This record gives sequence, structure tokens and C-alpha cells, in this order.
Amino acid sequence: MSRNPVAAAASRAAEEVVRFDDVSMRYGRGPDVLSDLNFGLAPGSFHFVTGASGAGKSSLLKLIYLAAEPSKGRLHLFGQDVAAAPAAAKPQLRRRIGVVFQDQVLLDHLSVFDNAALPLRIAGRKPAEYRTDVAELLSWVGLSARMDAMPATLAGGERQRLAIARAVVNRPDILLADEPTGNVDHEMAVRIFRLFVELNKLGATVLIATHDQDLIARSGRPVLHLEGGRIARRPAPGSAQGAPAQGLI
Repeated sequence: MSRNPVAAAASRAAEEVVRFDDVSMRYGRGPDVLSDLNFGLAPGSFHFVTGASGAGKSSLLKLIYLAAEPSKGRLHLFGQDVAAAPAAAKPQLRRRIGVVFQDQVLLDHLSVFDNAALPLRIAGRKPAEYRTDVAELLSWVGLSARMDAMPATLAGGERQRLAIARAVVNRPDILLADEPTGNVDHEMAVRIFRLFVELNKLGATVLIATHDQDLIARSGRPVLHLEGGRIARRPAPGSAQGAPAQGLI
């Protein structure tokens, strides 16, 4: 006897931290930026998202961190149907997601240290509990000498590294990054990638949108390629040919 498709979809969503079922997205009355996406991300997986400029990489990330809503279809996060979730539940979902924004959204009235520590303060932790951890993280991203500086005094690469530190400081269950190595040199890009790998080893699901083909090739991680509003899974460099991204990946 064939399995009930509704029950099968619910079972898949419960096994994945992210699940797209026939999801499309458009801005206003424009054409679909993303069309009929069906894929899921397993807990602890690590993928890159690629595609030409305007292919929808940032839009895909926006859907996952709840900055945008699908125009069609169902999005599940941590087994929960986002559309059916009460409004009070959505801030809790967002707190489980760390985001490295392409435009480095920082609070100019807070120091480097306080920007990095902001997610921990919002979560209710006291400075005495996190001061050492935040200082160590800022040292890892090369900002130990700038902890008391204000964002306006930082160079572009320093702002990017601060945005990364803030996104990962609370060890999120999902880490999303939009071109995280775009404003840093190669050595720092490798260091940042290693930080993402360590978080992944601790259980975080990592999804990085990037044009950095060298980083992708060195990583050995699978790729989700966006083209024409649709997504296809490509294998890790050196493995077999890719296939449409369906099911648990």
C-alpha cells in the first residue's frame, strides 16, 4: 500500500531542520524569484549555495531566517510549519539561527565587543558569564585589539569579521552566511571557513551563499546551485554528477 503523501511530507519535515515543500517566492507582483523548491537540510549538514547574481541566493536565505515569506508552498523549520506557527513562536525560531549578512548590519552605538555579545545579552545571559568566550571569539577572527572600538572606525574586512563573530557567538543550530568571505583576504577566509567547520562539528547545520569557487573546491562540501529560480544539488568536488535536490540532503 502506498504511503499517505501528507503523512510522508510531515515525516520528512520532522527529520530535517529545514524543509521546503513546493515553495515559491516573489517580490510584490513581479515574477517568481524562486519556483517550486522541494528540498530539505539534514541536521548537521554543510552546504554551499551558488548561482549567478540575481539567481535568488539571498532570497533563499531570507526565507530560512524568516525575513520573507513564501508566496506559495510550505516551509518547515525544526519540524515546525512556519505558516501555522503562532506569532510568539517565531522569535524563538529565529534565535536558533545565526546569520552573517552581506551588508554587515551592525549597531553603531555599541562597541565591537558589545556587538559580538548582543545575541547573548538578548538571550538573558550576564556579561560575567560570557566575557571570556566573546573575547576568545574576537581573538579568533583577528579583532582582539579592536574590542573597544566602534563600528564606524572599522575597515570593511573588520566589519565582516565582527558580523561573523556575532552570528556564531551563541552556537546557533543553523548558521546562514551570505558571501561571508567577500571582504577578507585569503588567509582570513580560510580561518573563517575553519570556524564554520568547527561549529558544524558541534552540530550546527551550515548553509553558505558564495561566489568563491576556490573555497568551494577546497572544502569538499556539496553545492546547491540556483538557476532559473530552481535548485539542484551538486556533489562535493570530485564526486559523482549532481541531481535535482529532493528529499533529505
